[in-house]
Amino acid sequence: MQRITITIEDDLLAEIDAAAAARGYQNRSEIIRDLARAGLQQSAEGTARSGPCVAGLVYVYDHAARDLSKRLVQEFHGHHDLALATLHVHLDENNCMEMTALKGFADEVRHFADHIIAERGVRYGRVVMIPTGDGKPAKARKHGHRHE
Repeated sequence: MQRITITIEDDLLAEIDAAAAARGYQNRSEIIRDLARAGLQQSAEGTARSGPCVAGLVYVYDHAARDLSKRLVQEFHGHHDLALATLHVHLDENNCMEMTALKGFADEVRHFADHIIAERGVRYGRVVMIPTGDGKPAKARKHGHRHE
């Protein structure tokens, strides 16, 4: 690990300190490393379009929107190779939220996520992509479970 010296404005340092305290960081170095990683990841999302990744897709939609649930199910079945699992949550009378874990190549994952978010009746959506980096799509790790 390298030790560096940086200069930060007082107001920005106060914001970093407040965020560190609110999130339970033990020191400034930990939060600054995490913020740097997040910034680099966000920057990479805009440029890395084809490497392997895992991703989280979160969206809120109007469950009563005409044929939306059916269209979403068809989309997921059409891209079953990308979707690992989905959690469905009923928020209120009109809104549901779904969170889906995805894996595959970034360009395919981004295209699929953008298509889901753009569906009529989806009110909000966001995808967070994390590169896995070895040139192959991320494989599920075995955790001592036998598959027969």
